[in-house]
Amino acid sequence: FAIYEPHQFEEVISYLILGTERALLFDTGLGIGKISSVVKKLTSLPVTVLNSHSHFDHIGGNAEFGGNILGMKTNFTLDHALGLPNARVKGALEPIRVCGRLPDDVTPESYSIRAYQISEFVKEGYRINLGGRELEVILTPGHTPDSLCLLDRANRLLFTGDTFYLGPIYLYTPETDFALYSKSVDKLAKLAPAVDLLLPGHNVPTAGSGYLAKLAEAVRQVQAGGLKPKMNEGRR
Repeated sequence: FAIYEPHQFEEVISYLILGTERALLFDTGLGIGKISSVVKKLTSLPVTVLNSHSHFDHIGGNAEFGGNILGMKTNFTLDHALGLPNARVKGALEPIRVCGRLPDDVTPESYSIRAYQISEFVKEGYRINLGGRELEVILTPGHTPDSLCLLDRANRLLFTGDTFYLGPIYLYTPETDFALYSKSVDKLAKLAPAVDLLLPGHNVPTAGSGYLAKLAEAVRQVQAGGLKPKMNEGRR
């Protein structure tokens, strides 16, 4: 299931992946609405959480799921697991960034990301068995130090988080490492023959795997320095 947040400009998408014995929630969104309530309507299976990375718009609902949370062991991950105060995230709820009405108990002045506890750390190749369905962790640092993707080999699906999505990919924050991102993109491009669908973390829930080669080529052009950048809000 793609759980979509259409009323905030980032259009975050989280994914609930079901096996016969367990479910995995890949990202928990902004934490404005209660994603756990949506999950309970969709499955009665026990749910494990794993984040594609630890930016606030993907960990907002983590605290709703107790201690059954997987994550990478990086300083960036551990810092964000302590929670993010209103001062760091309130800009997400500026009127220009929200369409529609906020829940009654959420305001731009009260919005924050609650602390959560990681129960187990994941590494490259870590496998998650949901019962009749296995997911494999593919580390893809660059967008953040803890960016990762999930590969469902049997069903030829790749959950990409923010390493790829249709739209301008944000690669200008202090925690971004473009050299690492380039290596991660090349790594994913090599997986393309084993994948039919990409399931990104923003905008639309599916894209063809052919975009991985297009992304790798675009990154190579940026690295080569032959492109004239456009400026937007002081960023290239």
